Amino acid sequence: IEQKTTSRNPRSTVGTVTEIYDYLRLLFARAGVPYSPVTGLPIEAQQVSDMVSRIMTYPERSRIIILSPVVRDRKGEFKNEFLAFRKSGFQRVRVDGKIYELDNPPKLKKTYRHNIDLVVDRLIIKPDIEKRLADSFRTALDQANGIALVQLQTEAGSQQEITFSENFACPISGFTIPEIEPRLFTFNAPFGACPNCDGLGLETFFDKKKVIIHKHKTLNQWNITPWNALPSEYCEQTIIALTKHYGIDRHTPWNDMPEPFQKIFFYGSGEEKIEFNYTDSREKNYKVLRVFEGIIPNLERRYRQADSQKAAENFEKYMSQRKCQKCDGYRLRSEALAVKINDMHIGQVTSLSVTEALDWSQKVLTTLNKQRKTIATPILKEINSRLGFLVDVGLGYLTLARTSGTLSGGESQRIRLASQVGAGLSGVLYVLDEPSIGLHQRDNKRLLKSLKSLRDQGNTVLIVEHDEEAMREADMIIDIGLGAGRLGGKLIAQGTPKEIEACSESLTGQYLNGSRRIEYNSERRRGSGKKISIHGANGNNLKSVNVDFPLGKFICVTGVSGSGKSTLTFETLLTNTQNHFGNYLTKSLTNCKKLSGIEHLSKVIDIDQRPIGRTSRSNPATYTNLFGPIRDWYAQLPESIARGYTPGRFSFNVKGGRCEACKGDGVKKIEMHFLSDIYVPCDTCRGARFNKETLEIKYRGRSIADILQMTVDEVAEFFAAIPNIYDKLLSLQHVGLGYIQLGQSAPTLSGGEAQRVKLSKELSRKSQGGTLYVLDEPTTGLHFDDINRLLSVLHKLVDEGNTVVVIEHNLDVIKTADWVIDMGPEGGDGGGRVVANGTPEQVALVKGSETGKFLAQILGIKSIAAASCN
Repeated sequence: IEQKTTSRNPRSTVGTVTEIYDYLRLLFARAGVPYSPVTGLPIEAQQVSDMVSRIMTYPERSRIIILSPVVRDRKGEFKNEFLAFRKSGFQRVRVDGKIYELDNPPKLKKTYRHNIDLVVDRLIIKPDIEKRLADSFRTALDQANGIALVQLQTEAGSQQEITFSENFACPISGFTIPEIEPRLFTFNAPFGACPNCDGLGLETFFDKKKVIIHKHKTLNQWNITPWNALPSEYCEQTIIALTKHYGIDRHTPWNDMPEPFQKIFFYGSGEEKIEFNYTDSREKNYKVLRVFEGIIPNLERRYRQADSQKAAENFEKYMSQRKCQKCDGYRLRSEALAVKINDMHIGQVTSLSVTEALDWSQKVLTTLNKQRKTIATPILKEINSRLGFLVDVGLGYLTLARTSGTLSGGESQRIRLASQVGAGLSGVLYVLDEPSIGLHQRDNKRLLKSLKSLRDQGNTVLIVEHDEEAMREADMIIDIGLGAGRLGGKLIAQGTPKEIEACSESLTGQYLNGSRRIEYNSERRRGSGKKISIHGANGNNLKSVNVDFPLGKFICVTGVSGSGKSTLTFETLLTNTQNHFGNYLTKSLTNCKKLSGIEHLSKVIDIDQRPIGRTSRSNPATYTNLFGPIRDWYAQLPESIARGYTPGRFSFNVKGGRCEACKGDGVKKIEMHFLSDIYVPCDTCRGARFNKETLEIKYRGRSIADILQMTVDEVAEFFAAIPNIYDKLLSLQHVGLGYIQLGQSAPTLSGGEAQRVKLSKELSRKSQGGTLYVLDEPTTGLHFDDINRLLSVLHKLVDEGNTVVVIEHNLDVIKTADWVIDMGPEGGDGGGRVVANGTPEQVALVKGSETGKFLAQILGIKSIAAASCN
């Protein structure tokens, strides 16, 4: 079970990946009740025998008329229809509530709407009419597509009209549902998908915010983005005519213009004609009296008429996505959303969080009748089981409708783990890569419980993990070392956690038995006294959060999974500060009402876990700009000077020094048609990337290709006497990457390694102070000892006058922070608030903080007495 996103397909959701949605489709198909969208009443399909039985319950001697509703609310004279009814053997017809003989039908006006019912039979209720009643119902149903009406009059004089349907159809609105099958509830096929959004739940539209960006500018200050490609004279003359017609000063900023005029400008003047005066390029004047189409309708029309992909793309930059207006984002057609269980349709159920969906499914049986309860019981057992496992692995905050592409690697891995637990297999070897990533300590116990349940079912569970709690709960630990890269690869110890602790050679054991630990300074930094303040943060699940980020400190943003950490840190703090240092005036604030204190920063740097490159040409040497000085050094060697080689000769990206057989890739791609492509080492350069002449240039017996094959530690020792090369290598060593090859292909680096390569690049630069660094779980994939090194690097950045903000769950990191912002108290809708805000010691004393509970243990704080906490 790999740690990678399940699928980027927008049709893949948490519900489909876990197969819960398949069981929900079955549940709604077999136990759901359709409701009329007009009346709100249940729509039931009845057999003819059910209809007869119901009629026979009415008092004897009651008079009934069985009718077939053949025309509903339609214009016409219907002469041909009356003639056809007569030929078919019918004698009477009811038109607009009045009965006529078909020998003398009424003369109807063509422009009026009418309701026409065939009179199929007239009877008096008595014991021996069941067969005749059944035949009459059958005739009526066949004439009106499964609908029959019965007009009932009792001897007491009371009257009523009853509607019967053998289909799932609303007799009042005509709303019809086909046979209710599981495929009706699938949004991945035309039969069930909303026809407006094709089952995606989203639709594109031309966004007013992208049409007029600068709201503080006037219309003729190049403020209408789609018009920028048009002649300026035409645009200006159009604006003059519009503002003159509506009596508005065209020099008024857009924000101050009346709302009715803004609406006309965007959507047109309707039927109101406006006089436009134009002067063409030949200075010829002409007048046009016409309606103003409006910017948005104009863009929609031109987009539909676009005759090429490029032309269409020009319009798409003014478009945004929103919830589909027809299905309200539920992805399904109206017929599927009409079927409900416990007053909820399947789209509403999948929009619940996993925890809420589990609560709903556990209560469903109490709302069903005996027959539906029997059908639903085995289905709900499977649903409850799978939902329960998702809660157990700490994913209760996710919704079943959440698309797979928006999940983190850790979330995706745990979702697949929950699916496997639900499958109930035995005799299987499960292999997982750090399943605790992105998981709060509170939820770690649940994850370990799930892993143990897999073991207890007769399986073997093997996990690569650095989490201390997971190690202590393991039946066996296999410790590999001693170092990393070429210094590792040896079995140091194997056994129970206690046996590992007793092994003096094991670095892991030393941290487990406490002889080594990650130290921290209880004297927290005072910082610069300045701060960045966010007011009214409201992105995703944030509940109008107000929070301060004190500058000049090491700050940890903590909280349970789904509590709003990423939304606050990345989508609010980082996005808005990046906008400020980009082109701030052209962009409004994102996900908050106000942001202050940015003027105290000199720049902001996002050090995320995205790959440093997507091709084999990108590697740590090129990304950190280390390869430039190395190439310069080789170009200065006597042999290079004698041959006239420049630094470009030692690049595998340009002609001259690279191997032209593989274009500097070192490998050749062999296309296998219907099989996957195969990459084989280049038989000319044998993977060295450079040609023979370039490889002849050597320094201390090593060519440029040899340097790329060496580890960072080896290259650092090799170039120890050359400062401009050695300093950059030192920054890679400081972040714990001394074991990687200098020329290692970027796609082969893990997310944690890629993040540390980016961090080393920043370390190699001269610090000016005042920089905001933002990191997302930098301890991913790190051993205790590597975390120790990383923390020394991060704290060094802070000591130089910078601010470091990290999202983190690792308590060894959190305890070293100067300031902690704890989000929660739960995930999803239950989160989005600042639970605690202060030093680690202060947060440890906050009763409602989940992070605080664990911090109190690790800091040795026993009292939970009241303490001042900002």
